[in-house]
Amino acid sequence: MGAAALRQPVDPATTGPQRRCIASGEVRPKDELLRFVVDPEGALVPDPAGRLPGRGLWLCPRRDMLEKACARNLFARAAKAAVRLPDDLPGRTEGALRRRFLELLGLANRAGQTAAGFEKVRARLAAGEAALLVHAVDAGEDGRRKIVALARARQPDLPIVAVFTAAELGRAVGRESVVHLLVLPGGLAERLKIEALRLAGLVGDSTMVSK
Repeated sequence: MGAAALRQPVDPATTGPQRRCIASGEVRPKDELLRFVVDPEGALVPDPAGRLPGRGLWLCPRRDMLEKACARNLFARAAKAAVRLPDDLPGRTEGALRRRFLELLGLANRAGQTAAGFEKVRARLAAGEAALLVHAVDAGEDGRRKIVALARARQPDLPIVAVFTAAELGRAVGRESVVHLLVLPGGLAERLKIEALRLAGLVGDSTMVSK
């Protein structure tokens, strides 16, 4: 499965701060969970970047956990206050995660940590210099197959994300469209892997390519 390509063994001594999922009771590193906060009007707001003020309400990044938390009023119980759930909370949460990924992709691009376009991506893959490969869901089948085959030949465990359109990827890196994009090793690549894993958990592994 796609998420397995992103997940690494957890060392309890190095995972950093941990939080408890309000739906499952599971304690996990907070980077692996989804954070929600209650805004001043009492509405629940997804906070994947962890920037919003207020007490964090933490949830495993799975659609069934989100549905359980809503159905059983678990957000209000955890907040110890009335909480208004917005319409289509799963869709809003997915949208927030997608925006977060694209925001980080833009940061990586501005930091010179990406390569875009078939030939540049192919050259980096051939040199074994990739940390993460992203290709558009509307990529041509022939080009996609060639890039994925090269990625698997050079770096069999390389995470490959196929969630966004070429137009969405293009906007993230300041171009009209991007079909194939590679992220070089570094801190932003590791953050993008975490965001891809959370997004995959919420929407299902069908959006992640691993073979």
